[in-house]
Amino acid sequence: MQFITFIGFTLLVGVIAYLKSKKTNEQSSDGYFLAGRSLTGVVIAGSLLLTNLSTEQIVGLNGAAFKEGVLVMAWEVLAAIAMVITAIFLLPRYLKGGITTLPQFLERRYDKTTKAITSILFLSGYAIILLPIVLYSGSLAINSMFDVPELLGVSKNVALWITVWSIGIVGSIYAIFGGLKAVAVSDTINAVGLLIGGMLIPIFGLLAVGDGSISDGISTLMASNPEKFNSLGGPDSSIPLGTIFTGMMLVNLFYWGTNQAIIQRALGAKSLKEGQKGLVYASFIKILAPLMVVLPGIIAFHMFGNTLENPDEAYPMLVTEVLPAAWVGFFAAVLFGAILSSFNSALNSSVTLFGFDIYKEYFKKEASESEVVRAGKKFGTLLAIVSMLIAPLLIYASDGLFDYLQKINGIYSIPILTIIVVGYLTKNVPAIAAKVAIISGSALYIIYVLLDSFVLEDAFPHFLHVMAFLFVFNVLIMLIIARVKPREEAYIQQYTKQVEIVPWQHVNKMGIAICIIVLSIYIYFA
Repeated sequence: MQFITFIGFTLLVGVIAYLKSKKTNEQSSDGYFLAGRSLTGVVIAGSLLLTNLSTEQIVGLNGAAFKEGVLVMAWEVLAAIAMVITAIFLLPRYLKGGITTLPQFLERRYDKTTKAITSILFLSGYAIILLPIVLYSGSLAINSMFDVPELLGVSKNVALWITVWSIGIVGSIYAIFGGLKAVAVSDTINAVGLLIGGMLIPIFGLLAVGDGSISDGISTLMASNPEKFNSLGGPDSSIPLGTIFTGMMLVNLFYWGTNQAIIQRALGAKSLKEGQKGLVYASFIKILAPLMVVLPGIIAFHMFGNTLENPDEAYPMLVTEVLPAAWVGFFAAVLFGAILSSFNSALNSSVTLFGFDIYKEYFKKEASESEVVRAGKKFGTLLAIVSMLIAPLLIYASDGLFDYLQKINGIYSIPILTIIVVGYLTKNVPAIAAKVAIISGSALYIIYVLLDSFVLEDAFPHFLHVMAFLFVFNVLIMLIIARVKPREEAYIQQYTKQVEIVPWQHVNKMGIAICIIVLSIYIYFA
């Protein structure tokens, strides 16, 4: 019954996504890559939510909460502030310039070489880090919930390969052959399912802890595990208090404001007003996200104690323990949708980056839009295969995939954020400054990771502090170079008039409300 429910809901989402997206002109770049610039606020919010809330968040953060408690909510609630900054500061500039990819702006602001370096960094990060981790963590969850090794009569390793390739193939079909419209529509449907299913887990968990009473469950949980309800991390925690004001905000700003896989949803908005609505709607939901990605981990700790060798097993085990059997298939389908969303969103963005920034620029300058789309699809297929080959090998990477992902992403996240922010805030910083900053930022961070991991372990500050230091360092380098050798002509952004850029009248008020709510949450749990 569980398996039938799983297959039924998954097929339903696929059929609706096909019907909704079949009229989109996928032979044009805007149609395939940006859904014809037709996305509304609700669709953007749903797609943003599902793109972000995949198994590395749901399973990984609940595993982190199992170990450390509510302090890991910083990854979620602080994201709401970053989304507000993106809506007010970055998105108006993106839509004014009518860009399809972030590197397109970098070409206009700096030069083609800067764009190429950035695109290669993005593609390398997706292929080697993000896509394999999404596939691997998703496969762990599905294998655990359905006990795939026993179901198929194979070993855990073989089951992992089977599940990874199954997820990868389905996700590739969405991303490569459906374009952004199919991805966004399927994301929106799954977002509703994830909100319903995701909220059911802590509800049933609290009912189990409180012997049928949610309020008693909350009281018991807080009384029995007070150490798990402190939002301020100590120096030995994974998120020391000081990091909230340094690298944590920078990581969130990069992710929500400059990460192609995320911001592409807002770039497909039919207007600035709808794009800002989408980001603000999603930010309100992010404030509630700890109920799904933190609280279940604490409930699992209360129920299972230290009996789990791998904390990442906490969430799937809690689901099978507290969720009624009739709901398991539905929730597994929703979780499968979340896995697909992160995978196909990153893959769709990779196709976009390659088609526009690599193929058309360096392989065939006179390529038509349909040729760019076809080349992008071929590259996406290759990238999907590579990621599916790498993902099962992560079984040898031990625990802590969520922290690993955040740490390794700094190789490209902070350098890219640096040159984009400086690019919009200044007019005279030259292209050579951007190239120096992005190369030095990546190289210095790689050196730090290698030294911290293999040579001088624990001799350096927390990686979020290092990110903040490198951000400031590279900004200063760019400003110094601009002082010595400024651009010959000051950069002026042109309005392409592809979409209306009249801002949403409530965006500032909503942004202030979100910041107040986030601050209140921290004060309450301090």
